Amino acid sequence: MSRVGRMPVAVPDGVTVDIKAGNDVTVKGPLGTLQRVLPEEMEIKMEDGQIIVNRPNDLKRMKSLHGLTRSLIANMVEGVSKGYQKVLEINGVGYRAAKSGKKLTLNLGYSHPIEMDDPEGLETIVEGNKITVKGISKEKVGQYAAEIREKRAPEPYKGKGIKYSDEVIKRKVGKTGAK
Repeated sequence: MSRVGRMPVAVPDGVTVDIKAGNDVTVKGPLGTLQRVLPEEMEIKMEDGQIIVNRPNDLKRMKSLHGLTRSLIANMVEGVSKGYQKVLEINGVGYRAAKSGKKLTLNLGYSHPIEMDDPEGLETIVEGNKITVKGISKEKVGQYAAEIREKRAPEPYKGKGIKYSDEVIKRKVGKTGAK
């Protein structure tokens, strides 16, 4: 039995889960609504304020889908109740970010500023050298944060670039002078 898949997903107060035919799951909460079609092989049911996911047999594919399906539902429930956020830090002389409306402008040492529009359902907040990406979909928050980081990934010599706030950059020693 999948250790992740067999755990029930608790549904907090204020969150409603609607499971339709074909495993079309809609989760509504105080922060918004998420909808996703999950693998049809899995049996998803609501019992006593909890969501339980069962698999039909022990084939390798079913074992894989079991834990995945349960995790996706848990992420949807947490997203509409609490929300997700990723914090990025900008390090480097002259590197900065600015926000105007839904447009994020990054000055990262290139000859031109990089402008990015916030995707639907996501919000970015700029405070000094920190960029916070907020939203209800864990997948979209992570993807957009990765796209921002990709514009100037941190380099190992001086640590300049955009990194996650909890990321540790392994530093390397630079060149030494010839003797």
